[in-house]
Amino acid sequence: MIREVVKDILFLEQKSEPANKEDAGVINDLIDTLRANLEHCVGMAANMIGVKKRILVFSAGNIIVPMVNPVILKKENSYETEESCLSLIGSRKTTRYETIEVEYLDKNFNKHKQVFTGFTAQIIQHEVDHFEGIII
Repeated sequence: MIREVVKDILFLEQKSEPANKEDAGVINDLIDTLRANLEHCVGMAANMIGVKKRILVFSAGNIIVPMVNPVILKKENSYETEESCLSLIGSRKTTRYETIEVEYLDKNFNKHKQVFTGFTAQIIQHEVDHFEGIII
């Protein structure tokens, strides 16, 4: 189900809790909501649709990849960039890392460890920040 995008900064600044199998429906709502906003958005965290759980989705070409309870294990090669967010107006400067290693659960709650680089790594870092209440 496509959900409304939260723009309430006080809500977005709250930390998210770990997700569990009962939160599986949130994954589908996030995928549907991202798909409906692909023209303006490449990733979403669950708090952006009003759910304070550690679930994110991002666009990788024609595929939308969900991550449940992702943890960034390693970060390499920091750089300055500018980002925008569907929950905010305008863009802001931030620091990101070119390469990250992430441990996460997929939509079936199977564990993965994977290295991401470039723009995909940047998207994941932005969405993981949402879990901590960090808004660019």
